[in-house]
Amino acid sequence: MFGAGKEKAAVHVNASGAEEDIQVGETVVVNNDKRKLGVVGAAFLILNKMVGTGIFATPSGIFASTGSVGISLMLWVLGGIITFCGLSVFLEFGLAIPRSGGEKNYLERVYRKPKYMMSCVIAAQMILLVWPSSNALAFGRYTLFAAGVTQDGWAARGLGVALIIVTNVMCAVAPIWSIRLTNVLGIFKAGVLLFVVLAGFAALAGHRQIPNPNNFENAFRIESGDGYGGSGATGIASALLGVIFSYKGWESANYIAGELKNPRKTLALAAPMAVGGVTILYILANVAFFAAVPKSELAKADVLVSGLFFRNMFGEYAGVRVLPTFVSISNVGTVLALSYSHAHVIHEMGKENLLPYSKLWASTRPFNTPAAAYILQSIMGIIVLIAPPAGPAYGFIINLTTYPTTWTHALVTGGLLWLQFRKSEKWTSPFHSYVPLTLVYLLANIFLLVVPFVPPAGDPNRNGYPYFLVPVMGTLLLAVGVVYWAIRMKLMPRLGGYKIEEQRMADENGCEYSVLQKVGPGQR
Repeated sequence: MFGAGKEKAAVHVNASGAEEDIQVGETVVVNNDKRKLGVVGAAFLILNKMVGTGIFATPSGIFASTGSVGISLMLWVLGGIITFCGLSVFLEFGLAIPRSGGEKNYLERVYRKPKYMMSCVIAAQMILLVWPSSNALAFGRYTLFAAGVTQDGWAARGLGVALIIVTNVMCAVAPIWSIRLTNVLGIFKAGVLLFVVLAGFAALAGHRQIPNPNNFENAFRIESGDGYGGSGATGIASALLGVIFSYKGWESANYIAGELKNPRKTLALAAPMAVGGVTILYILANVAFFAAVPKSELAKADVLVSGLFFRNMFGEYAGVRVLPTFVSISNVGTVLALSYSHAHVIHEMGKENLLPYSKLWASTRPFNTPAAAYILQSIMGIIVLIAPPAGPAYGFIINLTTYPTTWTHALVTGGLLWLQFRKSEKWTSPFHSYVPLTLVYLLANIFLLVVPFVPPAGDPNRNGYPYFLVPVMGTLLLAVGVVYWAIRMKLMPRLGGYKIEEQRMADENGCEYSVLQKVGPGQR
């Protein structure tokens, strides 16, 4: 399963004297700046990952949980602050270890014992729990809705499957064009949100097709009654959970740091720029919704809140045709960004001989891209999209993609505090995350880990399954990585009479990484 010999490095030089490819064993590492992302490309990658259907759907549920316009807006501001705290943590790690892989690299640096266990846990998460299926399904549903089809069912899943295949093929065969399309869709998403914000200002000035909803009068009054599902601290906690998850995706550039031009500089500029822009647009978009949709409608709007906004501002046609088209296109960008970044993490794991058949996942043939990784994530995404029955079972499986990420972020954040306070670790980074910011993000992740275990108000099984099943199953699926580690790193070497050792390699950015090698008794 592991390569037995040392990897040999060779550099191919073209006629102009420029280095094209570096051959490392069976792996071709592309060293072509034309294929890499600059500041703008990285910023749009982050924006595409962050802005999916969330901002167009979640404001209703967040308002319904709090019952207060003022509290809802404060939570969106707090979500932005928490996101910036998390960004501070990831910038310190990302600028110190500017390699593709994200949390995997950071956890390896912190949790060295038991050896390789954290790497196996992240491998299990990436293979089993990271899918573009939810946004692909949303693309199918909104596309059909815009076309006037109300019964989406298998038709929506079919469109989702097509999107997964097309985006992964494009990333594998035409990476330059996938980067360009990511930029275009990023501009489009920013444009749609900016349009909503500007329309919100128009609504505040009285330009709308309904009477003034007066939502900002007594903004901190807590409403109750039909449509309001929260109460007190429980409702606020539930709402904050939804806000924080709406900001997810800000860490996507860290996954492909090795694909960035001058990764330290690019990451330091692109990430704050993208997160800052999205945070401002999110807050102002919520102001726009409150300016044009009455509270009574907003509380019961569920995922159609943005549709109500467009209807109240521009008429029925805009609400049922134009906006769903915008959201559908927005989901294309999210699937593309997720597919591009996730495949490079699988590729890194293959390079390090961490996965079974590692040479396959590490290979960049035939397009000088991680094509095998794109195929793998396409298969997994399609399985998740078409296998579950409709209804609660599908929602349950999709929810599993978020909870384990909270575990890894909590471990990364706690690990950074350990590195900062242990002088013996000799930790240095071009960027420093101040302790208060790191603590805020650690506490936020602990909050996200605990809240799903708190019984909700009303029926605890209202989603069709026990409320605690998602966090329990999400944690157990991460434990699959521990089992894999025990078998791969302990049991099999003992039975096979060999040991696993690390060989330190350096990538084209001069950053070291480990390659796991199988070493027999006579080869030491």
